[in-house]
Amino acid sequence: MAKNKTQPTDIVPVDFVAGVEHPTRRKDAEALLELFGDVTGFAPRMCGPTIIGYGRYHYRYATGREGDFLATGFSPRKANLSIYIMPGYQGYGEILARLGKHKLGRSCLYVNKLADIDLDVLGELIRVGLADLDKIWPVHPE
Repeated sequence: MAKNKTQPTDIVPVDFVAGVEHPTRRKDAEALLELFGDVTGFAPRMCGPTIIGYGRYHYRYATGREGDFLATGFSPRKANLSIYIMPGYQGYGEILARLGKHKLGRSCLYVNKLADIDLDVLGELIRVGLADLDKIWPVHPE
């Protein structure tokens, strides 16, 4: 079976964030490093070249495919901030309605800048997402 392409690396997350070119995106990424750390209690770890992950979980699908993946995290991409809540965003409509300006993918929330959203609501979303993921597959600090 193929392994996940997104694997932990030895890149230091703070160094990665310091290298983000766009000043607003870099400042937002610094704020997200702090927010995710405070909410999860986990240390950040680079997953692949651009995703900062917090916590891990082991999954096993009915097909037999299994592996380990980040429990939550974000990536300061050029176009936007990508925020990952691994159970996906289904069922979080009430929280998302209070978040502010965003777009959704399956397990990814896209935000142009943190000034567009309520960070307390984002913290709530991270907490709920981790709790829901932990009910499916136990979440570990690393």
